[in-house]
Amino acid sequence: MSRRSPATTGHSGTTQAPDWLGTNRPESAASRILDVAGDLFVTHGVTAVNMNQIATAAGCSRATLYRYFASRSELHLAYVERQARRLSTAVSAATADMTDPGERITESILTAVAGVRSDPVMRSWFSPEAAGLAGAMGTTSESVNKAAIALITGETTAPEAELTLEARFIVRMVISLLMTPGSDAAEEREIVTRFVTPAILQRY
Repeated sequence: MSRRSPATTGHSGTTQAPDWLGTNRPESAASRILDVAGDLFVTHGVTAVNMNQIATAAGCSRATLYRYFASRSELHLAYVERQARRLSTAVSAATADMTDPGERITESILTAVAGVRSDPVMRSWFSPEAAGLAGAMGTTSESVNKAAIALITGETTAPEAELTLEARFIVRMVISLLMTPGSDAAEEREIVTRFVTPAILQRY
């Protein structure tokens, strides 16, 4: 997990905030803020962290923070979408050599679940306090839905409404396993193989 750039100490011995006016400010500063927020989510819990804490930890003013994220909800959504893109990339790499559609769907879902569980920051979104927020954002975010469809099916030609429903189904299945795990990995695999994968495959 990437960490924020620490504040530096000037010649006077006072602590100086990171340079928020650098050449690549919009992209790098927003990413740095999200990194800082991730650290705080792990330490304090997603729902307990406020914008003041994030600004302080990032070494920027609240005004600067709000230039990048107009509200805490907007920051949460940006964080969820960034992590979803990263997870999608990792899962795609892990399943790239699979040619059987059913096998690819099953392994993509299970690999996504394992990826969240193995990452402390992503796992913090599925604590009892934050799981509802994660579920709401995951199923309504257009970016998350597109990542789910591209990852699982590669489908791009179906009607938009159908793609959206299918994406939400896939995201809900992943969230369900994260919020209510099976008794063991074998049971989770059987659930996905017998019930989830056939439901997705029936359209093809």
